[in-house]
This record gives sequence, structure tokens and C-alpha cells, in this order.
Amino acid sequence: MRYLLCLTLFVSLTLSSFAQLKEAAPETVGASSERLKRIDNLLQEYIDKKWVGGATAIVVKDGKIIYYKALGLSDLDNKTAMKKDAIFRIASQTKAITSVAIMMLYEEGKLLLDDPVSRYIPSFANQKVLDKFNEADSSYTTVPAKRPVTIRDLLTHTSGIGYAQIGSKEATAIYAKNGIWGGIGVENGMILGDKIKVLGTLPLLHQPGEQWTYGLNSDVLGYVIEVLSGMSLDVFFKTRIFEPLGMKDTYFYLPKEKYSRLVTLNTEDKNREVVTMKESLNISGKININYPAAPGTYYSGGGGLSSTALDYAIFMQMLVNNGEYNGKRILSPFAIRMMTTSQFDKLNWPDTKMGLGFSLYTDKSVARSPLSPGSFEWGGMFSSTYWIDPKEKLVAQLFLNQYPNSHGEIHDKFKVAVYQTLER
Repeated sequence: MRYLLCLTLFVSLTLSSFAQLKEAAPETVGASSERLKRIDNLLQEYIDKKWVGGATAIVVKDGKIIYYKALGLSDLDNKTAMKKDAIFRIASQTKAITSVAIMMLYEEGKLLLDDPVSRYIPSFANQKVLDKFNEADSSYTTVPAKRPVTIRDLLTHTSGIGYAQIGSKEATAIYAKNGIWGGIGVENGMILGDKIKVLGTLPLLHQPGEQWTYGLNSDVLGYVIEVLSGMSLDVFFKTRIFEPLGMKDTYFYLPKEKYSRLVTLNTEDKNREVVTMKESLNISGKININYPAAPGTYYSGGGGLSSTALDYAIFMQMLVNNGEYNGKRILSPFAIRMMTTSQFDKLNWPDTKMGLGFSLYTDKSVARSPLSPGSFEWGGMFSSTYWIDPKEKLVAQLFLNQYPNSHGEIHDKFKVAVYQTLER
């Protein structure tokens, strides 16, 4: 009997790797249709209170879509109803795709994770570390780096590279002075490689591998991908990941025929109520908020993509399937294991560790979260969140597109609402 149960489970999991995502009755995977309505109630409450404008959400359990809805408005001013195929700016959710692309090259023998970045981008040789910074004129002194920055450092955000515009005052000032930007909403004609080469000449904020600093690491990885593949990052993503998986609505810059599906970016008024963001986003310099619906040449591996709930769920399902989806293998199970194993634990986050591109839940996490140990996640600047729970064979995504969002606790409440539907 035990053998038959194990065989049945094995066959079921194997078949799920070859099946496309389809909607199914929640009860077929041990979830409650009645309790799933609590997700509706949660999202609608935030919409009714004018805390968010609209949302799309998707939940996949055992390879079956058990929740997939759009609520509220995609355009507040024109009262346009949100649709399930609405396209959102996914910002830092781009990082997971970039990390997967790097691991694909790793498995092809193009690189090793502890290779120095300077092997592929020579301007990263002989790097310096910031010592003293003069806020008055952005001048600084440096000390030598103790060792080179590696690919692994970039994947774990431990390189010492900071973020332009949204990073520390030192990073923001030094990068701005040298024409380095955050990677989204930049002027047409700007090229990734040109900026990353300059970034390599600028000081690190700390010694490589000694601290965790959120920064332009994935943008650097994006250029490494271009160097090693001989393709621009958009072409690599399209031909090596999106087309094989059947992700039909994920782009750096949208085709004109899909402009109308881009959700309007929202912000908050003085009462912390949602309103349409006008003209541009001003974060240490103006950002064109409609950058996905315009021509562009800068492919930011750290934040440039736009996508839909279904497309990103397909990508996540590939991860929960140990690297395979719809009969197409993107990575081996061993690469997925590496990505979801703790690589750095000197973090200020409670009970979580850093993998290769994701934050990881641990045995201690269950005291504060319903996500299983071994789950991994990230999110995006414009108030989006996702996670993958391999133990429960569950993936989930909530898209909003709002900056800032004073009511960001909706994402943790969404997690609770998803898990309370599971009855086994």
C-alpha cells in the first residue's frame, strides 16, 4: 500500500511538470471554496477604504489554479475595471528571472558562482571600498577591497554595491554624479553595458561578502548574461525563458498593441488614500512612470520587467516543479536546491536567510508565518509580492502597482488568507 501511494505521488508530481496551469475546483487539492472568499473580502476591504485602487491575485496548489481574480480598477481616473490579464510593473520581481538566467549559464559551464565579476566585466578589477564620504560635495576616500566581488556576492546582495535613487545617501549621491540610475524609467538610448562598466569603477559601500546591502547587483548580473550569451538581456529572457515556458505577456518594453493593458501607477494623498500618480515619479530624479509603454533600450535585470499574474505564476510553477514546466526544463533540481539553500545569514530579518536571489523561510519562521520552512519569496517596489512553498506545492502572487503604500500589511494578510483555505 505504501509503495502504491508513493508511486501515485511520484506520477502526479511528474505529470504536473508537463501540464499547463489550468483552473480547478479548490476541493480537488484540499482547499475550501468557501474560505477562499476571504481573499475577496480582504482585497475588497482595502479597495473600499481607498487604500488600494485594484489588484490581481493568483494562487496555484498542486499545479492547479484555485484562485485567480481581478478586483477594483486598473485606472482610477477613467474608472476602468481591473482585468485578470492586466499588465503590472513588477520591478524587483525581475531579479528572480535574472537569477534563474545566471544559473542556466552556470549549468552550461559558462561561469562558476565564485568567479570574480572582473573576469566578465574588466572594469570591476581592483575595486575600492568607500572609507570617508563628504556629503557637501559627494567626494570620498577609499581603501582597497580585500577580495574581488564574485557572482555569488551579486546573487546574495553582499557585494557592497548599493542602489541608485533609493539606496543610501552615499550610494545615491555617488551614482547620480556618475550617471548611474536605478534602471527603470530611464531615457531611451541608455545602454545597460555602458552604465555597468562605469559602476565597476565606483567604490563599494563595504567589503565584499561582509554585509547585506540591497543594490544594483541584478543589473550587473544582467550584463554578465549579455556578455556570456552574446544576446541582449531582453532577447535572452524571451528566447531562453519566456517562450519555452509560454509566458506571453512579460516584457521590458511592451508591444504597442498591449499598451492599453498596462495598469496605471498609483500613489497616496495626504490622507494616505490612493490616487493616480501624475506625470512622473520623483525619487532622487524624475522617473517616467509609463516606461513600459514607451520605446526603451535599457534592460534592467534588477527591476525592468512588466508582467501579468498568470505569466509570473507560470514562472513560479517552474520553480516549484524543480526547474521544469510544460515539458520544458529550464534548470535542474540541483540548481533549484542551490538557489533555495542559505548562502548568507548576517541579516536583520527575523528568522529568514538569503539564498541565490530569494529570501528563505526557516524552521524558526513558522512561529510568525504560515509559510512552510523552505519557502522562498521576494517582491517589487510598486507593492507586489510572491512566494513559492515547495512543501505545499503552492505558489501565490498579489499585484497592486502603487508607490508608496502605507497599507502594505495587505501582503502579510494575503498570505494568511491563502493558507487558511487549506484543509489538508
